[in-house]
Amino acid sequence: MFVYSQAALFREFDGDALSVRTLAHCAALPLLFVASRRHADWLEKLHISRMAVFHSATLMLVGVYLLLVSALGYYIRYTGGEWGRALQLTLVFAALVGLALLVLSGSMRSLLKVYIAKNFFNYRYDYREEWLRFTATLSSGASPQQMGETVVRALANLVESPSGTLWLQQGSNGEFGQTARWNAPAHDSRDAMAVGFCSFLLERAWIIDLDQVRLGSPDYQGFEAPKWMLEDKRHCWLIPLLVADKVLGFVVLGRPRATIELNWEVRDLLKTASSQASAYLAQMQAAEALLEAKKFDAFNRMSAFVVHDLKNIVTQLSLMMKNAKRLKDNPEFQQDMLDTVENSLEKMRQLMLQLREGEKPHGLSSGVDLEAIAKRLAAAANSKGRRLELRLASQLSTRGHDERVERVIGHVVQNAFDASPVEQSVALNLEKNGSHAQVTVVDSGCGMSEEFMRQRLFKPFQTTKATGMGIGAYESYQYLQELGGKINVESKPNQGTTVTILLPLFHATDQPL
Repeated sequence: MFVYSQAALFREFDGDALSVRTLAHCAALPLLFVASRRHADWLEKLHISRMAVFHSATLMLVGVYLLLVSALGYYIRYTGGEWGRALQLTLVFAALVGLALLVLSGSMRSLLKVYIAKNFFNYRYDYREEWLRFTATLSSGASPQQMGETVVRALANLVESPSGTLWLQQGSNGEFGQTARWNAPAHDSRDAMAVGFCSFLLERAWIIDLDQVRLGSPDYQGFEAPKWMLEDKRHCWLIPLLVADKVLGFVVLGRPRATIELNWEVRDLLKTASSQASAYLAQMQAAEALLEAKKFDAFNRMSAFVVHDLKNIVTQLSLMMKNAKRLKDNPEFQQDMLDTVENSLEKMRQLMLQLREGEKPHGLSSGVDLEAIAKRLAAAANSKGRRLELRLASQLSTRGHDERVERVIGHVVQNAFDASPVEQSVALNLEKNGSHAQVTVVDSGCGMSEEFMRQRLFKPFQTTKATGMGIGAYESYQYLQELGGKINVESKPNQGTTVTILLPLFHATDQPL
């Protein structure tokens, strides 16, 4: 450094320094030899920043390119060829095509990254950089509804996967539903996973290689994957999301753009990343549950004022009933009035009791005649100037409370009327489907988006109506779950909605719940 720095400053070499360079090198050589023998693995301990390697390799490639161009230029100059301009245009065109491929093709970028990681580094990943990028991606979720897609995208980017889906456990019956997807098709049904599925994920906590499962690898003995997951060859890896001793859900990633071996390094990275993703999702679910609890608390406080108002109404109606019984002039008219007012009075008492106590109506559940409910709803719609078309299969009854079942079906019918123009009718079909009674309500109204149905439809305080509270759909869903029934919604914007309700059939020999 002394020799060359002096030459750079004074534009000449120091002759004395040059003469002793060889002696200095020879004196240092034995020391270097002893050090190399003492520390034979010194090359393995030498770690270079990936950024430094990238810039150094880029500089070398640029230098090689310039040397190649210079050599070709000198060759053309001395040989006297006339094809220099054509070669220049060819190189420019080839460079632009290569740049376009790298910019536009994710597969080309993935192949290049995998090639560099395999041939230039002992480890595939720069863990500090990957972890910072993964955390930044998780933190970029703009809303709780987008957190699921953000988790899928963050895990997929670690292994250059172009797509993925998130499945979370819904309810206590072991069903999993697709709650988010990224560049993947929607899967609307809910699957009840086999016992061996969740137990395998809890015991092993492995990153599941679905290709090995399809080949029947003995490593995955006891793992019971659903058919749709194995039949679609685009599904490559399954990443479990575990919180304590519970399977929160799982992420299914699509096949990577470039072939990546699922070795110990990739498994450890995905496993660690899934732990952080699980914590994010669990925190999000806890926050949503707390928010719903606060909303219900506010709703209960509001109900206290409603109960106070209903008390006054009940008192007034009771007084009117007493006066009407004593002062009736026209027996037929007055009797009809009394029946109507008495019925309204009983309904308001039941509503007041439910709002005050927050419980289900009292009494045992029994057989509920669905045909009678459908006819009452049609008559009520006709009195309001609307038409409910009925197609009924007689002698179909379900278990439950008559008023609550009627409220569930009536809520669906009323929503269909609200979504449809006044001149259009709504169809209600009642038929037997196996061991269930199937009620189908069809309208051709404004419809709902897939995102609304998946994320908001059956959640409390979520509605598309300007004056709605968003309680009806949530209450209906909860009551159907209590009865062992199901509800399914198919809808498209501006194409109408079809709501299918399945209720368990009631037979005379059934025991009351």
